[in-house]
Amino acid sequence: MARTYQIRTFGCQMNVHDTERLAGQLENAGYVPTEGRTPDEADVVVFNTCAVRENADNKLYGNLGHLARVKKARPDMQIAVGGCLAQKDRGEIVKRAPWVDVVFGTHNIGSLPTLLERARHNREAEVEILESLETFPSTLPARRESAYSGWVSISVGCNNTCTFCIVPSLRGKERDRRPGDVLAEVEALVAEGVLEVTLLGQNVNSYGVEFGDRYAFGKLLRACGEIDGLERVRFTSPHPAAFTDDVIDAMAETPNVCPQLHMPLQSGSDRVLKAMRRSYRSSRFLSIIDKVRERMPDAAITTDIIVGFPGETEEDFQDTLDVVRQARFSGAFTFQYSKRPGTPAADLPDQLPKDVVQERYDRLVALQEEIAWEENKRLVGQRVELLVATGEGRKDAETQRMSGRARDGRLVHFTPSGDAVDGEVRPGDIVETTITYGAPHHLVADADLLSHRRTTAGDNAEAGRRPRTDGIEQVGLGMPAIGAQPTPEPATGGCSVC
Repeated sequence: MARTYQIRTFGCQMNVHDTERLAGQLENAGYVPTEGRTPDEADVVVFNTCAVRENADNKLYGNLGHLARVKKARPDMQIAVGGCLAQKDRGEIVKRAPWVDVVFGTHNIGSLPTLLERARHNREAEVEILESLETFPSTLPARRESAYSGWVSISVGCNNTCTFCIVPSLRGKERDRRPGDVLAEVEALVAEGVLEVTLLGQNVNSYGVEFGDRYAFGKLLRACGEIDGLERVRFTSPHPAAFTDDVIDAMAETPNVCPQLHMPLQSGSDRVLKAMRRSYRSSRFLSIIDKVRERMPDAAITTDIIVGFPGETEEDFQDTLDVVRQARFSGAFTFQYSKRPGTPAADLPDQLPKDVVQERYDRLVALQEEIAWEENKRLVGQRVELLVATGEGRKDAETQRMSGRARDGRLVHFTPSGDAVDGEVRPGDIVETTITYGAPHHLVADADLLSHRRTTAGDNAEAGRRPRTDGIEQVGLGMPAIGAQPTPEPATGGCSVC
């Protein structure tokens, strides 16, 4: 019988996409997913880890501790640890958890099947951590998570030196993909019914620096607009220091680029931004928002904010609140600063007491929720187009609603009823409805649907099929196959890296 696998993913979108690559490699090597069973039942359990969030190591070793007794009962079971925490801790993992079979880093995710086989043959742990990228991840096969929405990496690594961030030391310097390779992957996904792609990079605005074209990202957005069948284009994350007007123009002038922008602020205090080495100031950040809204008045803008950076004063924090009031974000990922070993900020003086950070955090969250609620209430009565999603509404079964994302990225829980419904509404279908209620973190549409369009993505989601891409070298020669695969376990955690 084929050996089974399960991948547990922690952290950011980069990790979620890396997991798709890991799954693709394992399946190419003959492994099969565990069909929703627990990790205890899999022959191979892979942890794709994050080192950015606080207590990331505690979470990992807690999971490994649980599997220790399983491994003792099933000696042929294999446990692999990869991702950012593996890159950082290296051989420390097998010292603390000697029952782990494989440790691999962010630069050699393509080595996993070989390392598993070597560990099984040699009956000892294999630890392989490379200092630079072994192969660009897009050359690796991938089993995609979604039938209707896909991640497409345009670059890996980061050239910035933010003092709070450990990502550059774990992911390396920025490496850019050629535009033709990116577009070939997008076209391959669209050919399999995917309606929406999200372009991924630690700093998408600096895309093209490696091959000498500072306007490459705006050109890439416009090129995506030429792809028939691609209905929605998103991207994450841009860095305010590298944001150029041509990107704003491309967003506004390319119909399938969504009116949505996630741009990390981190702090509204210029003094703190300098200490963070963020290389922009609050006035620059707000000017970008003004330009975006001038060209796209209905754009939804979200952000990341860190509270309690070393040396942050009450005056600094008030500056952050002032920027939040002016920016009127539709949502914000808010984080309490925590020391990350290996970052310059970890050694800064004036580390703030936990109670001070918590109190400021609570005030920020309260203000942001008030603003988001006000902005969402303004949308009541508006007609919206939704891409129906799966796993977005935790209470959908209780409320008899379904969930989807509007073009601006807002989450909408809707009632799938009315004369416009054409058979069953499925994830991947497109519907139009009217907003009836606005909450701080979502919208509700309990009116009858105004339209319902069945899609190939919906057909594939209903049949349990997911796109499988064979890597860019094959993508350029033909379209990827699509096979029946279960939906992987949702990622947990998150990170603020840009």
